[in-house]
Amino acid sequence: MGRNQSIEGTPSRSAKSILNGEVKGLKRILPFLGPAFIAAIAYIDPGNFATNIAAGSKYGYLLLWVILFSNIMALVIQSLSAKLGIATGKNLAEVAREEFPKPVSIGLWIQGELVIMATDLAEFIGAALGIYLLFGIPLLEASLIAAVGSFAILELQRRGYRSLEAGITGMLFIVVLSFIVQMFFAKPDVPSLLHGLFTPQFDGMDSVILAAGILGATVMPHAIYLHSALTQKRIVGETDKEKKQIFRFEFIDILIAMLIAGFINGAILIVSSALFHKNGLFVEDLDIAFNYFGQLVSPLSAILFGLGLLIAGLSSSSVGTMSGDVIMQGFIHFRIPLYVRRFITMVPPIAIIALGINPTTALVASQVTLSFGIGFALIPLIMFTSSKRIMGNLVNTKWITVISWIMAILIVALNLFILVQTFQ
Repeated sequence: MGRNQSIEGTPSRSAKSILNGEVKGLKRILPFLGPAFIAAIAYIDPGNFATNIAAGSKYGYLLLWVILFSNIMALVIQSLSAKLGIATGKNLAEVAREEFPKPVSIGLWIQGELVIMATDLAEFIGAALGIYLLFGIPLLEASLIAAVGSFAILELQRRGYRSLEAGITGMLFIVVLSFIVQMFFAKPDVPSLLHGLFTPQFDGMDSVILAAGILGATVMPHAIYLHSALTQKRIVGETDKEKKQIFRFEFIDILIAMLIAGFINGAILIVSSALFHKNGLFVEDLDIAFNYFGQLVSPLSAILFGLGLLIAGLSSSSVGTMSGDVIMQGFIHFRIPLYVRRFITMVPPIAIIALGINPTTALVASQVTLSFGIGFALIPLIMFTSSKRIMGNLVNTKWITVISWIMAILIVALNLFILVQTFQ
């Protein structure tokens, strides 16, 4: 990254020695780990917390399979994004600018910025809510503290891509640990859990709507743009063989990161099922969930939930800011300082909090906006990665192309369903 605020890296000597076959064993993977962990943060933002808690409290383990299914789709999508950056040395927005007419590129940039605003709304409000729940600080003051925290995370980016990856990964594992402890407290019913994980089923239209919400909250458009930027110049392959090697190693990074993100989302639903659904409680608001954790388990359980929400909100908001930088630079070749962008994008959520709007209502509204934007990122990604002219030898195989288009149709259809249901 360096001082120019970009998210590009430079090929390390160790990475080159790995590509040349000089390094063996697990050490071969280490230089390639990191980009997917940053992208994975987008999959555990506060919107996921709200959706998974609602699904678990209302339907128990019934919709756990949706999280597994969503995570498999996320694995494929993030792999395509990473592969585009490796094959072309360009991110998704840059390729779109080259391939589409200028009016289309400008339109994609505008909707991309709207998506980033919606993303930032959910994540920033989530971080402020975490501070409010943990320390009892009023939401407006908590939002200002969250603003300081988000600036601190952005400072890691200026220190280099390894510092940012280490910081984000550390935060990710804190959230993991908090929910491991939560699952220990909740004592879920394992047979019911496994049945819900591997048996696709619904229970009425409301369960379908919640399932669509889980999917919409999992597959995030800004993560698609960002991942291609994280891999485009981090380790550069000079030959087709090297590019294929890099992608194989990056796929391991993606697999590990998506497993972690999937575990967190699944754990939220499982804990909600084991505590709230078991006691006949339907919980939609995060602050109510926090209070119930304290009442049903212990104050420590409530603190762990608040801590996970705070860290997820802060880290995912910084990732959203980075994604906005990628989208603007790629589509219109213009860049504003990250701190300026961060300041601009935090104004709307602070205003919403100051106006006294219910935070969970704002989170739901942001998820609807995100649902609208996913097709504009996913469809171009599949188009480009299926093109031999653009991708060279890293072009999608026929079966990957077919699976990707089926996924795209399903995701867009479900998100349109969410929009219709929301406005009705």
